[in-house]
Amino acid sequence: MSLASILLRLARPSLVTAALAATTLAVSAGTATAAPALTQISADPYTNSSSQHATEVEPDTFSYGSTIVSAFQVGRFTDGGSSNIGFTTSTDGGATWTKGFLPGITTYAGGTYARVSDPSVAYDAKHNVWLISTIPITSAIGVPAVFTSRSTDGGLTWSNPVTTATGSSLDKNWIACDNTSTSAYYGNCYTEYDNNGDGDRLKMTTSSDGGATWGTSKNTGNNATGLGGQPVIQPNGTVIVPASNASETSILAFRSTNGGSTWTSTTTIATVSSYTVHGSLRSGPLPSAEIDAAGKVYVVWQDCRFRASGSSCTSNDIVMSTTTNGTTWTSVVRIPIDATTSTVDHFIPGLAVDAATSGSTAHLALAYYYHPVANCTAATCQLDVGYVSSTDGGTTWTAPTQLAGPMSHSWLAGTTQGTMVGDYISTSFSGGTAHPVFAVASAPSGSVFNEAMYTPASGLAVAAGTAAVTTATARQNTFSAYLAAISYAQWLAEGGGEDSP
Repeated sequence: MSLASILLRLARPSLVTAALAATTLAVSAGTATAAPALTQISADPYTNSSSQHATEVEPDTFSYGSTIVSAFQVGRFTDGGSSNIGFTTSTDGGATWTKGFLPGITTYAGGTYARVSDPSVAYDAKHNVWLISTIPITSAIGVPAVFTSRSTDGGLTWSNPVTTATGSSLDKNWIACDNTSTSAYYGNCYTEYDNNGDGDRLKMTTSSDGGATWGTSKNTGNNATGLGGQPVIQPNGTVIVPASNASETSILAFRSTNGGSTWTSTTTIATVSSYTVHGSLRSGPLPSAEIDAAGKVYVVWQDCRFRASGSSCTSNDIVMSTTTNGTTWTSVVRIPIDATTSTVDHFIPGLAVDAATSGSTAHLALAYYYHPVANCTAATCQLDVGYVSSTDGGTTWTAPTQLAGPMSHSWLAGTTQGTMVGDYISTSFSGGTAHPVFAVASAPSGSVFNEAMYTPASGLAVAAGTAAVTTATARQNTFSAYLAAISYAQWLAEGGGEDSP
């Protein structure tokens, strides 16, 4: 007799329901839909022999109205940074793109620095200016500043950069602006970064003139260390900054309620359980943060807590926590891309929330990279890009769509921390559809790579999902019920009575 038949004959209906629900989830959530057509939106034009060509990695995006701007590293060096920062801009909701490269930063584009890294994009609605934050790198691999490049013509051309902050060894900058006209701090823009030369001390600086000038950098209330912070701004002007701690073993948050004059001490959103992505791919549990129209903040990162086997993990899921005030966060939930028994490893998420939606009807879109088989090697790992969405604020999610892949790791830019597609990727909404931007690679031509920026040719729809998120407790209860059902079925098959096992 089959297991399904045995389960259907059980005298404990609740156990049957739990077991069959677990089986159904494993099937439905693990079935990927067909990949959409992609558009290449940039390519590496540089030829300097000191970096790797043709490579483009680590995109960020931001959208406002029908305009979408993306920025990314171009010509990756193995030991840090790139030949320049590329940008690509669509003014028609992703239908067509205008591409270019930032002026005045590196020696390859009229500047004085050897390299540049870590692009982040924002828009300041009050001053009608687009902003790209970067960190310039010296020939001695020093990072003495954070820069901001500005565009006043809709992201089509960019000025030489202005200095946002200075220090000794700066890293992981991120920029965001307050675009709520009723906010007391409308038009403020905030840049987060960390000072690696000071133990990754978290820093914040504020501009109120469209990024032309920036204030004195400030620490959190408890002088916290960390990296990868991503500021988001609530409609009332409160700035909430999720970040990783310096060791990437927990996700933190801090905030400002006075326009960046002061910043609170950090609170812990959650500890991180991280599976080391195989194949020497550069990847870590940095957060991706977004906010809905009502000010609810969503944070996702890669985490293996739902796939623990004894004292070790078998692969990462993408997990999520939310808040409405920046201090109290929900329990971590698992985004159900596939079953926890699958072999898939998920990492480097880029979350988007449709700014026209909120609450129980908020639209969420998530792009991410994954290995179909987690336990692979540099020679055997196959890298893909996936996508899932939600129309109910992240309570349920669609089955995954494969956007790109498979890619071999040997096709990717090499770094001292592994082969690279980026420490982060990004997704933004425009016109109700999602527009992720990500690196896609194909086989090199001799010593020349073929790794560039791509996006779906049409915006991706957001659909109602059927797979529900789970907490660690809920998963344990379901698993316990499943085991109990199996045990009871076997007992019946062996001639047992009707008493509970």
